[in-house]
Amino acid sequence: MKKKATPLKYHSKKEQPSLNEPMPVYRSIKILPVVLDYPYRKFEKIARQVAFTQKEWAAILHLSEKTLQRYAKDNKNFEGIYVERILQMQEMIETGLETFTSPEAFYRWLKRDKPMLGIVLHFSNLESSKGIQEHIDAMKRLQHGIII
Repeated sequence: MKKKATPLKYHSKKEQPSLNEPMPVYRSIKILPVVLDYPYRKFEKIARQVAFTQKEWAAILHLSEKTLQRYAKDNKNFEGIYVERILQMQEMIETGLETFTSPEAFYRWLKRDKPMLGIVLHFSNLESSKGIQEHIDAMKRLQHGIII
């Protein structure tokens, strides 16, 4: 016959080990500003820096020209999705004005087709967030003398 196994009881006179390390602080890499009110006048200051037409701005923001005109007339606040695109365009414009000698030279560069790293950047690429970021990246490469 087999013996019945009896469970062993362990008694510990020592305290259980505990971890006494400070909690890590996780920070985001890029902090986006929280924008509650973004009126047309604020957008207008950005738009004046480069000679985009109202039709071009409407295409970039995915608005009709008429809607953009209504925003201008009433100094209406932009909604979040448009504010995000405006802020991204602001970053691109600032990078462009740092890179080129004048706003006109920057605008001419934007209107040209640009082969970069196996893709061709067109002005129409500004209608997507990825396209805007690709233009920013291309200008930063130009600033460092990397022409591909």
